[in-house]
Amino acid sequence: MDESHILEKMAAEAGKKRPGVKPIKGITNLKVKDVQLPVITLSFVPGVGIFQCVSTGMTITGKSFMGGNMEIIVVLNITATNRLLQDEETGLPTFKSEGCEVILVSVKTNLPSNMLPKVVNKFLYSTLHKVLPGLMCPAIDAVLVYVNRKWANLSAPMPVGQVGTVKYVLTSIPTTTASYIQVDLNPVVQQQEGNTIEPADAGEPLEFPEDYAKGSSRLLLSAAFLTAELALLQKSFDVNFQDMVIGKLPSQTTETLAGFIPEVAEAYPKPKPLVAQIRINKPPTVTAKTGKSLLHLHGTLQMFAARRRGRAPVSLFLLEIHFNLRIQYSVREDRLQMATSLDRLLSLSRASSSVGTFNVKELTGFIKGYLQEAYIPVINDVLQVGLPLPGFLDMNYNLAEVDIVEVRKGRPRGSTLSASE
Repeated sequence: MDESHILEKMAAEAGKKRPGVKPIKGITNLKVKDVQLPVITLSFVPGVGIFQCVSTGMTITGKSFMGGNMEIIVVLNITATNRLLQDEETGLPTFKSEGCEVILVSVKTNLPSNMLPKVVNKFLYSTLHKVLPGLMCPAIDAVLVYVNRKWANLSAPMPVGQVGTVKYVLTSIPTTTASYIQVDLNPVVQQQEGNTIEPADAGEPLEFPEDYAKGSSRLLLSAAFLTAELALLQKSFDVNFQDMVIGKLPSQTTETLAGFIPEVAEAYPKPKPLVAQIRINKPPTVTAKTGKSLLHLHGTLQMFAARRRGRAPVSLFLLEIHFNLRIQYSVREDRLQMATSLDRLLSLSRASSSVGTFNVKELTGFIKGYLQEAYIPVINDVLQVGLPLPGFLDMNYNLAEVDIVEVRKGRPRGSTLSASE
């Protein structure tokens, strides 16, 4: 109502002559002033939408048939049912007003008291009952126009950096129960080239967990959907490290590796700077259990000895690697943010080596430190792009509390992220 300025417009229009609208008998120079700030009460109507009651008041002024100035102070309730539908053209949710009624709570006038019984009861009440619905009910429709505009960005593609977009498509007419409205969305993840990445659980309904703060709004994002979004960023997870002075690690040279692989010292008696390359060769995968979410990464780590004068570095070994990063979620503006830390190094195996056979387990501590100090900061920098959240009626996600919960998807159990406002 604030954005539409409907009360001010309604007051301004009241005194104008409108086609097909008869003037109030006995009152000329009609004006509406002192419109009170409305009190709006909403309640859910299962299977329909929202029942709305707007309580307000106003002063109607004019010149009475008796020749004097007349003031009528009216307090009233406007009631209507706002049916929640799906727009056939846009596919977006939309509210439509039905059954608008105006209920007079009280009427006061400056007419002489000896005239009140006859004039107020027979004239004012009957006349106001005829006139006010035409004056007030359009206000409900006008406000709903502004409400429905707030659905407009729901299905608009939102960028994920420069690598793709995410948009949310309504799958069916929203469901209204006695305590909430449920909106089911199908997220569409699209690469910049136009290819669509389908979440593994596409089309499977999610059941909301029962314990949540009453009066809050909840958004469920499945781990499979987050996996699809992170697939957009997979190439950004491939990293080359040229400068081997990294974080808290000492300067990284072939001498560093010689402590784990004696053959390196034989091949490079004079220390050479190390160059590293990490490649993620499988799509990143997000999993979750109550209170904990992990990012699984499968790929290779290749270590090189650098050479001078622009010559290509020499490969020392290539390792196949699988490790988990623990995800910490937060929300900033309309984006889900992720920050990661090393959880576990799950597997490490030698794919090739130019420095002979060596025990890969001897490198475990070195690789863990390398991932934590060198690689994970790069990943966290990539993730700062944030993952777009759906735009619901200007919902302020900055107020959200994020939980990792386990919910039921059809028959099997699944994992999801829950954000409550």
